[in-house]
Amino acid sequence: MSHAILNADLHCHSTVSDGTLSPEELAARAAANGVQLWALTDHDEIGGQHRAAAAAAAQGMRYLTGTEISVTFAGHTVHIVGLGFDPDDQQLVQGLRQTRGGRAQRALEMSDGLAQVGIRGAYEGALQFVGNPDLISRTHFARFLVESGVCRDTHEVFRKYLTEGKPGFVPHRWANLRDALSWITQAGGMAVIAHPARYAFTANEEFALFSEFKAHGGVGVEVMTGSHSSAECVQYAAMAHEFGLAASRGSDFHSPQESHTDLGTLPYLPGELTPVWELLADRIQ
Repeated sequence: MSHAILNADLHCHSTVSDGTLSPEELAARAAANGVQLWALTDHDEIGGQHRAAAAAAAQGMRYLTGTEISVTFAGHTVHIVGLGFDPDDQQLVQGLRQTRGGRAQRALEMSDGLAQVGIRGAYEGALQFVGNPDLISRTHFARFLVESGVCRDTHEVFRKYLTEGKPGFVPHRWANLRDALSWITQAGGMAVIAHPARYAFTANEEFALFSEFKAHGGVGVEVMTGSHSSAECVQYAAMAHEFGLAASRGSDFHSPQESHTDLGTLPYLPGELTPVWELLADRIQ
């Protein structure tokens, strides 16, 4: 399974966090799209891992455990994907529980901000779209604002209401990079920087992120991901070379209605890079 020409999708979300499909529905969709190696990476949550592994086996796919941890770095939210860890590791379970804990209070503050511009009942409305109330997020508010006709689509919601400087935006202090990487690695897993082009860092901030990530034991970076342009894939392939990081591939699929990139449909990794799954061969189920 070591070759770069492998249909691996190591980044997607289920109803356990902010996706709209169950782990079982995602596994079926991934298999139908030719995925050979799959990981479910719900936000700050590993409650769907045993279901996902069983569903992957039932569909004839290989599986890696996964999660996507929210980290605050240089004042920005950065996402770190963990792969191939023990999903029953108590330090990881506890760390993720702490990270999730701040979301409910943040959601209430977001609702207050929206109420001030005449959008009432946003918290209750968002809850209708939540599978796990601990993980209420901006995505759930966005779905409510689309459903109630305030905006045409979730992209318009984020542009008008849920990004910095807009009425429904509330920053959240997440885990720090060192803690997130230690939870993943001491649970036997490997850490990967998710969709690096999305963070709008300066060149210096980005260099600092990659340097610190590597210093704390990080091993990979998503080169092929749903939000990267082909130029960005080339750019981060070069960054992987520069920092000696393995490359990962994942659609970041959330929903058939909302996601631009379906499971298993990304280009293959460039052949000169080391795929993360080569380093994780002994963790693949």
